[in-house]
Parts: sequence; structure tokens; C-alpha cells
Amino acid sequence: MVSPADKETEKSHTILLVQPLKRPESKTFADYESVQEALEGICKMFEEHLKRTNPEQPTITYDIAELFEFIDALPDLCCLVMHKQQGVYRPHPKEWIKNQTYELLKSQARGR
Repeated sequence: MVSPADKETEKSHTILLVQPLKRPESKTFADYESVQEALEGICKMFEEHLKRTNPEQPTITYDIAELFEFIDALPDLCCLVMHKQQGVYRPHPKEWIKNQTYELLKSQARGR
């Protein structure tokens, strides 16, 4: 469930910090106009990973458990979400990201 605090940050600028490999120099970031866009960016990153690892598959399907395994396997993943009232970015860990992704995908499945 999305809490009122999360509703407040839903449209907030979000910076996604990712370390896809064990090597520290693989760290990168991407910025998004909203939390939803950042979460969709994570899904897209996973889908690109699936395409690279399964090049012979014409279509790729996955379930949320596989997406969460991918997130858990990343050496580092964090969302920095702008809280406009305080004028600061607040960090959110993998568990928060997974909860928000679950809620996003659930709402998309309902056609919202």
C-alpha cells in the first residue's frame, strides 16, 4: 500500500543509484522526474538484462519474484527521492524499492 508520505513524493525528482557489478567502478546513476519513472527504469534495466541473457527468445516474460531476485542480486541499489518541503533527498533501500515496484505493477495490472 502506498502511504501518504509516498503519495507526497510520488511526483518528486528521483535519483537512482545503481551498482550492477561487484566492481565499484560500475556504479552509475540516472535521474527521473518521479518515483514511478525510476521504478519503471529498474524494470527496463531488468528486461534488458533478460534480453542479453536470453538472446534467442523472441519475447521475454517474467514474474515479480524474478524481478526481486534481480534487485537483490545487485551489489547496490538506492533511490534518492526529493522531499520538497524539507528541500532534501531522502535515501530509500532495496526493500522500499521492491515494495513500491510491487504497488506500481499491481496498479498497472488493474489498468490504473
